[in-house]
Amino acid sequence: MKYFGGCDVGSTYTKCVILQENGEIVSSVTIRSKINSELSAWAALDQAIAQVAEISKPSDLAYLIGTGYGRNKVPFADENISEISCHAMGVHVTNPNVKAIIDIGGQDVKGISIDKDGTVASFAMNDKCAAGTGRFFEAMANAFEMSIEEFSKLSLSAKNTIPITAQCTVFAESEVITLVGEGKPRDEIAAGIQLAVAKRCFVMAKKAGAKDSITLTGGCAKNEGLKKAIEDVLKIKVIELSIDPQLMGALGAAEFARQKGMDKE
Repeated sequence: MKYFGGCDVGSTYTKCVILQENGEIVSSVTIRSKINSELSAWAALDQAIAQVAEISKPSDLAYLIGTGYGRNKVPFADENISEISCHAMGVHVTNPNVKAIIDIGGQDVKGISIDKDGTVASFAMNDKCAAGTGRFFEAMANAFEMSIEEFSKLSLSAKNTIPITAQCTVFAESEVITLVGEGKPRDEIAAGIQLAVAKRCFVMAKKAGAKDSITLTGGCAKNEGLKKAIEDVLKIKVIELSIDPQLMGALGAAEFARQKGMDKE
């Protein structure tokens, strides 16, 4: 039996997926990224490999692909592929009916259109500002003195929405702290935050060719308030994936590795 790996070294989290020959996931790991990308990759690979009895080190993998922010630092990688391509492939093998993605990473937001073979048809990316990214949501949760998980559900109870006018993460955090200090309803402030991010995603989704449905990838895909806000703004259904959406980049990398490794035989 041969095994194939994908390691997605992101700015916030590092993910690793190992597949066997038939494409089944036999191991998956998500850890907080370290300052050093290579150390992040080593840590994720070590944990993922420890879950598979037949292999003991990265070089035992038949083929390994690195992706993400630190893709050039993945030890023993046979090659690296952009996270845009890997997210498209990861979603394709999870649900081939999905043709459009909003990927909200730690530092950027991407809109991706998927072709029928899992390759990228087109994409758009906002990497000029942290607003609307994972870092942004961390800052907002901190402003509420809540965990990310708690904050992601807060807006669901809101009957009204308090608009957040600041476009910059720093200014938005200051605005939120002021609103909280004034005693404004926290759920309505949270609804304003989710709406502001959803409007940013609207442009990316349209550029990605989203029509009837779309899916979310990255850690922010688990944000229930954001999912609802995106559905309200885009007027389309957000499809939930059967596999952890935070793993899509690593899964796509592993699938590319499997295809390339099998082709070598």
